[in-house]
Amino acid sequence: MSLRPLIMIASLALSAAALAACGSSSSSDTTTTAATSAACKNGQLQTAASGALTVGTDKPAYPPYFIDDKPSNGEGFESAVAYAVADELGFPASSVKWEVVPFNSSYAPGKKAFDFDINQISITPERETVVSFSTPYYEAPQAVLTLEGSAAASATNLAALQNVKFGVQVGTTSLEAVNDVIKPTEQAQVFNDSNDTVNALKIKRVDAIVTDLPTAIYLRDAELDGAKVVGQFSVPGGDQWGLLSEKDSPVTACLDQALAQLKSNGQLQKITDQWMNSYAEAPELK
Repeated sequence: MSLRPLIMIASLALSAAALAACGSSSSSDTTTTAATSAACKNGQLQTAASGALTVGTDKPAYPPYFIDDKPSNGEGFESAVAYAVADELGFPASSVKWEVVPFNSSYAPGKKAFDFDINQISITPERETVVSFSTPYYEAPQAVLTLEGSAAASATNLAALQNVKFGVQVGTTSLEAVNDVIKPTEQAQVFNDSNDTVNALKIKRVDAIVTDLPTAIYLRDAELDGAKVVGQFSVPGGDQWGLLSEKDSPVTACLDQALAQLKSNGQLQKITDQWMNSYAEAPELK
């Protein structure tokens, strides 16, 4: 995989203009905004692969974010968002390339072989020290998923979960949610990836797992027999997901422009309604 070429000084200047344009509505800034928007289009935007937009995500890629584990088919919430962003930047679907990027690798320091990664990646101050995020495209609550008959199955509040043995995926904000909100008496077990985390619940190595609510509902309905979503809860400050790019990448300003347009014209809400509405209902745990 080729690494993103060094960005030309002119591109950096244009990106700086993009950020400045967002803060003012004067006539001179309107001209700057128009010029910057042109700089964000296919043919002007410096990307990892010439003439293409390279998008990263993990594998397996679960519904409702991706369907049939095929990010390139345009089906699923995050696949649809990625293609909508690409279209705003002037890249047709045929010019979108997908790269498998393990979750933990996405926000590791250093050069990136993708232009942006979309993989339910929470925007956190720690991650922002080494990578850049777009404005949020979604905010999700956390959820507790268990099997019927487990120590967690009958819980109706957070206090009732303190003696539960939890499992979480390494590097996710779910671990912080368990530690900071549920505060169990036993330290949560941490697993390398989503498959290992789900398998730990299947074999009853843990009583429950914590993940974002849409994923929990999907796992309950499609991956686990006799599973139950105990409930959902919010984390301090919320859990907002952003498109991740290499630290200080000029692409980030262009992603912000694309998302702003998708929010303004209602397309992002339409995509959200289509793919996420049925994955947003669960009792609230307090």
